[in-house]
Amino acid sequence: MSLLQFCLMLLFSSKISCLDCNRIYVLQTRMNRESLEHLEKMGGNFPFQCLNEKTVFKPRDILKIRLSQQENAKEAILQILQELFHIFNNNLTQAAWNETSIKEFQNGLHQQIEKLETCLSAEMEKEISYPGNENLLLTSLRLKRYFQTINDFLKEKQYSQCAWEIIRAEISRCFLMLNILTKRLQN
Repeated sequence: MSLLQFCLMLLFSSKISCLDCNRIYVLQTRMNRESLEHLEKMGGNFPFQCLNEKTVFKPRDILKIRLSQQENAKEAILQILQELFHIFNNNLTQAAWNETSIKEFQNGLHQQIEKLETCLSAEMEKEISYPGNENLLLTSLRLKRYFQTINDFLKEKQYSQCAWEIIRAEISRCFLMLNILTKRLQN
């Protein structure tokens, strides 16, 4: 491969990447929907024996996220997806879920993370700076605290089947939050 061919390939791949980043709202909306479908297929109906379990999650704190810039919304979405990926790659042995759906869900999260990381790193290369970093930091701390309570709950319940079912229901609510954040990506 000549240097010219290599440079042209690099140029075209960066243009394609930019096109994908310009369509991130559409891609993210579709991937959120697909991930939610996989999450629902994973375990079926919520087991009756788990209805009496107590939870301590405060998803309302997450809904207080006030991110005005698109890039801050992208960062928050990325952090949520990374946290979800971490949770669903942890001690699933007692979950009693459909293995294929679990893998599809994990792969979907991984693809979403990769796309957002690519877009964000491309924007960083352009040296685009966005105001509101303090707001983004506060959001990041809220997200960390929220997902830490989920992890603590799973550990406390020793990753039981009911604990995982409760988490699956909670993560469905997370995708509603992701949809709200994703709407902020729309031009």
